Amino acid sequence: MVAKDPNFPLVYSCSGCSSAAQTANYAALQLDRRGVAEMSCIAGVGGDVPQLVRVAKSGRPIIALDGCPLACTRSSLARHDVTPEHYHQLNEYGVKKRNHMDFDREQGDAVVERVIADLDRHRAEAVSEEQE
Repeated sequence: MVAKDPNFPLVYSCSGCSSAAQTANYAALQLDRRGVAEMSCIAGVGGDVPQLVRVAKSGRPIIALDGCPLACTRSSLARHDVTPEHYHQLNEYGVKKRNHMDFDREQGDAVVERVIADLDRHRAEAVSEEQE
């Protein structure tokens, strides 16, 4: 089981009501479903649920996805002195925050691919550093 691997990343995302938040949530779900990372509950971390805080503080690499500059995901983790190794603020990728609108699935898929490419790049850099 991948969750037993201490190097298998956790992914957290905002999941608010805007299209940007739903794009972040969609991307996190896709990373989980594709076996790239294990999604965990940012609401539980922000709400101080002991079991979920323990998961966040387990030392596993963390991917954090925020839909907008409010950075709710990053702030929820920071409440417990947890800093994500990989942070993506989707507005920097052109994702617009729109209330009362659904997210764009194509844009969500592009975010997923961008996060995967970032992870692959970091893994390649780590291997290169180990070989030096």
